[in-house]
Amino acid sequence: MACTLAITACKPPKSENKTEMNKQYAAGTFGYDHDFLKKYRNTIVLKRDDAMVALIPDYQGRIMTSSASGLDGMSFGWINYKLIESGQKVAHFNNYGGEERFWLGPEGGQFSIFFAPGVPFTFENWQVPAPIDSDPFDLVSANDTLAQFRKELRMLNYSKFEFNLRVDRTVRLLDKGQIAQKAGISLPGSAKAVAYETENAITNTSAVPWTQKEGLLSIWMLGQLISSPTNVVLVPFKSGDEKVLGPVVNDTYFGKVPANRLQVLDSLILFRADGLQRGKIGLSPMRAKNILGSLDYEKNVLTLLIYNKPDTYEGYVNSMWQIQEKPFEGDVINSYNDGPLEDGSQMGPFYELEASSPAKSLKPGETLNHVNLTLHISGTSEELDQLVRSLFGISVDQVKKVFAK
Repeated sequence: MACTLAITACKPPKSENKTEMNKQYAAGTFGYDHDFLKKYRNTIVLKRDDAMVALIPDYQGRIMTSSASGLDGMSFGWINYKLIESGQKVAHFNNYGGEERFWLGPEGGQFSIFFAPGVPFTFENWQVPAPIDSDPFDLVSANDTLAQFRKELRMLNYSKFEFNLRVDRTVRLLDKGQIAQKAGISLPGSAKAVAYETENAITNTSAVPWTQKEGLLSIWMLGQLISSPTNVVLVPFKSGDEKVLGPVVNDTYFGKVPANRLQVLDSLILFRADGLQRGKIGLSPMRAKNILGSLDYEKNVLTLLIYNKPDTYEGYVNSMWQIQEKPFEGDVINSYNDGPLEDGSQMGPFYELEASSPAKSLKPGETLNHVNLTLHISGTSEELDQLVRSLFGISVDQVKKVFAK
């Protein structure tokens, strides 16, 4: 049955005719990326009017890229063409790209699932677990606007506790009415948009409960997007006394981010997403809101990530690469900007928008859920200025000036 569904789901969008199917699309378009991906992997395309989304079951139901303007429209996701084309698996992390991938946390610490028990927290020992790196998810069902995936997993953490779990993942392409309802955004004028919501759940399928003593898991959603010199990440935060709410931003993941790349305003963080220097920021649940985004003011593209941030929670996993005094006081949202490593090599360039669920103690059969909504909007500078002002309290011109040379 899954085979039949997969074949049905991968049929060309209804609007394609023979001419379109044989058309050579320009690099940077959705059509180009779709044609590339389907050469190497079963690729599902969701379509609603001009909005399109490409997913790959073999990459854990990952959303590889999307378009707001059909096959000829801009492709929003970063794709690692070289690795996919090689057909090879590599050490540490098979970074295929994709604008939303399913991961689990924590990355570091005594409850890490990225380091084998007892090894030092160094890059040589860091390994993304195969079930969330190179193993496929099972396609349960699919139609023109929805795809569902499932996978049974086993994970061993740094403290030698084994997790048995089931992952359920649903991807849903939204229409304008759903965008207004779920994101609270009315699209201005002639603006074009693609929006999708993913529901992600993990269920404890073992015979024993998961508790903080042995370690807990979180659902960790990451999106790799195309960086540019005119792209800036926008992160609103809750203002207040650091003695009460803690530091505004954690910017020490890969060494402190310099001021010419990170600016903290009264209630907004601006972080350069140009793919030129490696850096990462994170916000705690005390500071983070349920939205972050990015603005490419040259390409006139606004990207938003909205997620379900609960009012009460047990804790957020700490992913710092060290044994931790407070393993459940980690960050809820992150942004990463790629850049050259010490040896001059580079994975991207790309940048990431990330959101995590809380950790949760689960009895056998209990479930943890996390919902992500990603929205790309293309429009005129005036239309985007209207949205940026209403969502982030800043104008496009002000964003431009923050990192002006």
